Amino acid sequence: MTDTLVPLLVAGPLLGALLTVAAGLLDDRAPPVVAVLTLVGQVGLAGWMGSRALLDGPLSNGVGGFVAPYGIELVVDGVSAVIVSLVALVSLGVLFYAVDDDPGGTAFYTEYLLLVAGLSGMSVTGDVFNLYVFLEISGLATYALVASAGTGRSAVAALKYLLFGTVAASLYLLGVGYALVATGTLNMADLSVKLAQVGYDSPLVLASFGFIVVGLATKAALFPLHTWQPDAYNDAPDSVSAFISALVSTVAAYALFRLLYTVYTPAFFEAVPVARDALVVFATLSIVVGSVLAVVQSEVKRMLAYSSVSQYGLVVVGLAIGTPAAVFGAVVHLVGHAVMKGGLFVAAGTVDDLTGARTVDEYAGLADRFPVLGGASALLMLAMVGVPPAVGFAGKWYIALGAVRAGTWPVAVIIFGSTLLTLAYFTLLIERMFVAPASPSVRAATDGGERGLDRPDRPSRVALTLIVVAAVAAIALGLAVTNLQVALEPTLDTLLAT
Repeated sequence: MTDTLVPLLVAGPLLGALLTVAAGLLDDRAPPVVAVLTLVGQVGLAGWMGSRALLDGPLSNGVGGFVAPYGIELVVDGVSAVIVSLVALVSLGVLFYAVDDDPGGTAFYTEYLLLVAGLSGMSVTGDVFNLYVFLEISGLATYALVASAGTGRSAVAALKYLLFGTVAASLYLLGVGYALVATGTLNMADLSVKLAQVGYDSPLVLASFGFIVVGLATKAALFPLHTWQPDAYNDAPDSVSAFISALVSTVAAYALFRLLYTVYTPAFFEAVPVARDALVVFATLSIVVGSVLAVVQSEVKRMLAYSSVSQYGLVVVGLAIGTPAAVFGAVVHLVGHAVMKGGLFVAAGTVDDLTGARTVDEYAGLADRFPVLGGASALLMLAMVGVPPAVGFAGKWYIALGAVRAGTWPVAVIIFGSTLLTLAYFTLLIERMFVAPASPSVRAATDGGERGLDRPDRPSRVALTLIVVAAVAAIALGLAVTNLQVALEPTLDTLLAT
């Protein structure tokens, strides 16, 4: 019975998007209500199906009754259950922030639900071409959401993202084409068998691997394929920045994980060790350069964007190392980063609404004027650095542990160095908030004066609640990491043994 409901994880948000359009024609106030109800249902469905997958084993459904490998298969296993639940929960939380921020218009909520549908589809698909379809749905919705700010800068950022996203999706599709020519199938499980039969050193197989990795690495914003990300995060509406920073690259990185371990399998890296080495170098370069670029930023949103370049490098290096500890650490860091970075972007948008502050220096004295906002933001920053017992520490610890066990000591050293750089730029921001005298914009926000009548005098309850919940979740996830390891162990053992 549960298996037959798997397609609803994708169909639900798609139906919600259609209902949002219909509701918008009847009443301008109806679209946000429809969107919220849709995502409440999505959270319940994803949570229920995810728990079934973790307790009873993977769920699978051949859409339309066509059996794999000829039909389109949707699969929920332990890891995809975590990701699709993450998508549902974060989407709902940020939607409350978006409604509170009043973006207006039926189009916004329709695009929002389409993005949720695309991300959910990427999380559960068992077909590489179907993954491309959902990748494109997600991309088109994201471009529109970034441009929804209605400014020239947001339009340019959306166009830049469109160009990069189109190239990335085309490269991925080209890789799928090579795999299809080599094997004659598109089903992930079937591909894993037939790629081994063809031979991992086949030019077609190597070409498919290269194009797929580069395409998804662009979507995940690894250096030097990251240049779309800072503009998209910085120039989009605040609620959109929080949404895409938490989920879009996260799901792209998950898709890379799924293809590496379901399609190519660890046997590919054993047969072609240079592929693993190249991926490790690629990811470590992203860790280092992303951290360095974050340190030199003056705008807070850009600093957070470049921080993501480094954090996704950490995830990919864990996947490339391939030991059980490193892969588990990559999954933990992927989930933790979504929570922490989404909360930090909500905080950045809230500060901008209150004071107009966008740079590090303009945050001076923020915590004195808005103590709960400043305290929760600082907690998220320290969690991102990796201060125990937060989830940021757990993810980095397992990845570094996996690197040491694999004998790749330089990677562990780089992780430690990037942590120090992360500490440097977040410590500077925390010092400005808690120690430095209040900046003119912060003083004006609470004392009147030049603050202006269009700015609120306190954070909205919705935004503040989300930031506090994200901070608490970052700690709770870190404390629950052992339980998560036990829950995911059967799935990861199966993938790593393939």
